[in-house]
Amino acid sequence: MSRPVPAATAALQVLRYLSLRTAPVPAGRIALDLDLPRSTTYHLLHAMAAESFVVHYPEDRLWGVGVAAWEVGQGFTRQEPLTRLARVPIARLVDAVGVSAHLAVLHGADVVYLIEERAGGQARLVTDVGVRLPAHLTATGRAILAALPAAQVRALYPTRESFVRRTGVGPASLTELRAVLAATRRRGHAEEESEVTVGFSSVAVGLRSPSNLAAVALTWREPLGRDLAAVLGELRLTAATIEARLR
Repeated sequence: MSRPVPAATAALQVLRYLSLRTAPVPAGRIALDLDLPRSTTYHLLHAMAAESFVVHYPEDRLWGVGVAAWEVGQGFTRQEPLTRLARVPIARLVDAVGVSAHLAVLHGADVVYLIEERAGGQARLVTDVGVRLPAHLTATGRAILAALPAAQVRALYPTRESFVRRTGVGPASLTELRAVLAATRRRGHAEEESEVTVGFSSVAVGLRSPSNLAAVALTWREPLGRDLAAVLGELRLTAATIEARLR
């Protein structure tokens, strides 16, 4: 077996080091703790960032674990770069449209909410941080599922019993869910109306990232009282901003 090349070894050392930290750290600290030349450290960090294994927080001049490392270690969970990078854009989205917003990731056949930003004067939502809801009923879940291969969706919903309901409406079979996801792909965004909470509607856009397992959404009590096209435009701009930060 051939010995690993020094650059590969150093890159793995950097990734292991970052995954064990409870918060992102500056490049100089990485170089010092790993006894690496500063120039080598910066070269490695930028190369790893290009592949999304590490992420740069430019405002703080810090480096942390990236999205591509999500499935190869616990660093993503410890540092939550997705949450860190999405929180400010989502807060700005809420300020721009006056509607509550949230960020969710797929976990099995559910979505788990990582961020909820409530607009002033708006009713409290069930989509609080840490809450799990059936993906096929939520706008965020549909936005994520619409980007997955058909075989993966089928594996998540093997029987009709997989299709739980909260309010008596929503897809009740794989055929119905496929129709919902096809409509989502045609529109370029997901929709949900009174399927999570009666009287509330949501729209969501999936985040294009190495995992493709996250989405950002807006939820309101009907009627919206704003131009939906304009609201969707702001939502898409926010998703693009988060995607750029993840890259």
